Formats: sequence, structure tokens, C-alpha cells
Amino acid sequence: MFKSWLLRTTTAAMLAFTPLAGHASDQPAQGGSITVTYKDDITTLDPAIGYDWVNWSMIKSLFSRLMDYEPGTAKLVPSLAESFTVSPDGLTYTFKLHKGVKFSNGREIVASDVKYSIERAVNPKTQGPGAGFFGAIKGYEDMAAGKADNLPGIEAPDAGTVAFHLSRPDATFLHVLAINFASVVPKEAVEAANGDFGKKPVGSGTFILKDWTIGQKLVFERNKDYFAKGVPHVDSFTVEVGQEPLVALLRLQKGEVDIVGDGIPPAKFLEIKNSPDGANMIVDGEQLHTGYITLNTKVKPFDNLKVREAVNMAVNKDRITRILNGRATSANQVLPPLMPGYDKSFQGFAYDAKKAKALLAEAGYPDGFSTVLYSTNTDPQPRIAQSIQQDLAAIGIKAEVRALAQANVISAGGTEGEAPMIWSGGMAWIADFPDASNFYGPILGCSGAVPGGWNWSWYCNKALDERAVAADSMSDPAKVAERQAAWGKIFTDIMADAPWVPVINERRVVAKSLRMGGSGNIYVDPTRVINYDAIFVKQ
Repeated sequence: MFKSWLLRTTTAAMLAFTPLAGHASDQPAQGGSITVTYKDDITTLDPAIGYDWVNWSMIKSLFSRLMDYEPGTAKLVPSLAESFTVSPDGLTYTFKLHKGVKFSNGREIVASDVKYSIERAVNPKTQGPGAGFFGAIKGYEDMAAGKADNLPGIEAPDAGTVAFHLSRPDATFLHVLAINFASVVPKEAVEAANGDFGKKPVGSGTFILKDWTIGQKLVFERNKDYFAKGVPHVDSFTVEVGQEPLVALLRLQKGEVDIVGDGIPPAKFLEIKNSPDGANMIVDGEQLHTGYITLNTKVKPFDNLKVREAVNMAVNKDRITRILNGRATSANQVLPPLMPGYDKSFQGFAYDAKKAKALLAEAGYPDGFSTVLYSTNTDPQPRIAQSIQQDLAAIGIKAEVRALAQANVISAGGTEGEAPMIWSGGMAWIADFPDASNFYGPILGCSGAVPGGWNWSWYCNKALDERAVAADSMSDPAKVAERQAAWGKIFTDIMADAPWVPVINERRVVAKSLRMGGSGNIYVDPTRVINYDAIFVKQ
């Protein structure tokens, strides 16, 4: 009953999250090669480390996990696991593996590979941002603190069985086993790569990395030995990097590119939308997304609550939605409106420059101060950063905008004290899975406020961490509403500390060539961004 309830509630919850598309799906066909473009190069394909919306999709297709999702949805289904059971108390999960599944190096996957892979993700030596997801597994605290080199809560009694023993129930645990950090990797390949596994990935997913020319392209070929039949549909896909979105869009119109990965620049959106082929080129989908400004609570003057409140009141969010052609709505809290737990009655901080300036004076900064605002350098993010810069100037804050490649912004955010403010656009949070907890641990919880982490406010509230654990321990089906309410209150209480400026909830708009088939929800996939396993070329 416990297992079936988890799968059933996930499906029901996602009915409202299915992305919108303006065209019908076609029947998948096998064959063809496609080209995808991005402005920035890929930093890593290591599933224990990679955590941006660009590499996430590629890592998903290079590796396999015990659990996965039906394409275009967040409906959980077994993947590497042939079957699983959950104990009545929700503390033991036992999985039986599919037999004969092989890594791309030819070796068969065994249960000890699952144990090794998750322990590697948790090990602080890996410096990955996903360790906290596994916090319910027995032994997590000691391993995360560097006091142990294994998780006794993961057992591999035989080659085909892996069991997880939890220290507390975790309503999200099956989702955790479907995210990239739970991808199964071969220990011998990791060690042979000598710290460069992210450039030499070996997995058991639908695709194999065949070539990576740094700064130019990555070539992925279909894994002909993939254990599930019928996927992927394309024989290969090439990711070209260093492509400005405007240039990539022109190439797409000429038939040279199939997907513009960075999306449609706002300056071209209406032109493409109103073109004769616009309806068949544009995929416009809802996503579980919040774009925000981080305020580094560890550095002056953002260690002062009144300063953080002032910045929250200074930002004109409606102007930012206009920059995006209305493809977003103003946000007043951490959770996006479609996420269970979102508080419709919460007001947040109203736009009020006069009051913001008064708060700065109360904080001891009547003449304002100087700071730095980081942003990615792909349009329209620098323009949004400049809009924020203008708003801050109106209350006396002189913010230097540093528009850098995505990898550099991520690095600055994960280094304590380096980035006072970050506009997250272009990397803003898109849910890994449809649960409110995913908007806490990695980006606002204490486990994310670590070197290399994604909690770029460096905000750590131990009391809220305890409440978060309590909320996720509500795995009883009768407590779904109570759990959602608990999470909603956590997020509104976070806003009392104002470590963020929630700015927008943005729709994702993708441009694809006319030869690409499939419904929109595989191009704006709720768990993959782009689902390379499911897209196909029309025959």
C-alpha cells in the first residue's frame, strides 16, 4: 500500500503541471541526427557534480537510476529496478535489479554499484551539491561530516538486490532515487578517469558520449545496448556550444539547427510567434520555476535584515516580466504557484522604493552602499540585471553588474563571501521533482550552504532545517495536506528572514525545427528540461 500510494499521489499531483504546447504529438520514429545549441560550454557530465539546467538533461540520458519518470511527466516508474517493496513503517526500501544491464564499458551492473554511486554522491570529498538529498539514509550524518567512508544504511546482500534503511520516513525518497545524483556509475571508470570523470563519463543510459571538443561541440550516440527497448528514438544528437541565441535562431529558421537550447531571445519572440510556421516552431510550457536574487547573508551589508528587506522592496518585478514579453509572472515567495504548498494568501514584500530607502537609513546606510550583482551573460539575463541595477540605484545602492558565463557565476555563488548578490536568471530553480522540499534543501537549507553548493545566500536556519525534516517524515497518506501546509509555512517563514528576492515565475519557451516531432512536454519536460530519450525526427 505504501508503494502504490507514493506512485498514485505523484501522478495526481502532476496533472496540473503538464506543460502546454500548441501542436499535437506525432508517432515516434527511429533514426536521424539532430543539432542542439547553447551559448556556454558544458562544465561537467559527472552525475554527482553536474547541477545546472543545461547539463542536467544530458546527464539524465547518459546514466540510469533505480527510478525514473514517464516521459514528459513526473510520474515515477521503476527503471534499473525491476521491482521494489517498501516496509509498512516506510523505513526500508528493497529493490530488485534488472538482470543483464551493462555499463557502456561492457560490465554488468550489480547492486554494489548502486551503493558505491550514492556513497560517492554523499562523500564530502566529491564536493557535489546533492549530498543532502540522501539525508534520510542511516549513517548519512557521519559520512557527510567526513567521519565515515560508507553508508551502513545501504546494503547489497547479493548482486541483484539493494536495500536502503532509513533513519526516518521520507516522503520524497523514491523521487530522490530518480534524480541525477542517484545515477549508477562504475567505480573502476571513476578511478581510471583520475578526477576527470565528468569529461569521460561511463554510464548505462540511452546515449553514450562519443566526442567532446571543448568549446565547440559534444556528440552523443544512441546506446544500442540500452536495456529498455524502443528508446531513444534519434541515433545521435550534437550539442554545439558558443552559439549566440540570435545566431542559433537564424540557423534554426534555415534548417541548420533543431533546438535552440537557450530559448528564444525576447527581441525575436513576437516575430517568431507571428511567423507562418510559428505555431509549429514554438513550445511554450509551464514549469515549476522561480527566478530570484540571492543576498549573501554572510557578508556586509546583507547580514543586516533591514538591508535585505529594503532590496526586496526595491525591485520592480513587473518591468522584468515585460522584458520577457509577459512570459512570466511576478513572484512573492519561494514556491511557484503550481507547487503544492504555495500560499495564495501570502503578500510578501510590495514594490515600494520610498519605504526601501527608509529601511536602508534605519539599517545605517542612509546614503546607500556599493556592491556587485552577478548574472549570466546570455540574453536577456544581462538586461534583467541592468533593470535590477536601476532599481537599486533609485534607493542609493550602487551595484556593479558582472555578466559572466554560467559556470563562473555558479562558481562564485558556491564560494562563501565571493558573490554578494546573484540574479539567478538562466540558472533559476526548476524543480528536480514535484515536491516543495526540493525548493528548500539544495538552495535554502543548511546542507546547500557549503562550498560548491547552490545555497548562494549562505542562509542556514537550524530550526527550519528541523521543521523541514519533520515535514518530509510525514509519509502517511492521511497527512498529505498537513505536510503541504507545513512546507508552505516553512517558506513563508523564510521570507521573514529575506535571504532572497523572489522575482518571477517564468514559462519556458523553446524553439524547435519543423522536422522535430513529439508533443511539447518532451521539450519542456518537468524532470529533464529537454527529454533526449523521447524526442524524434519526423520521417
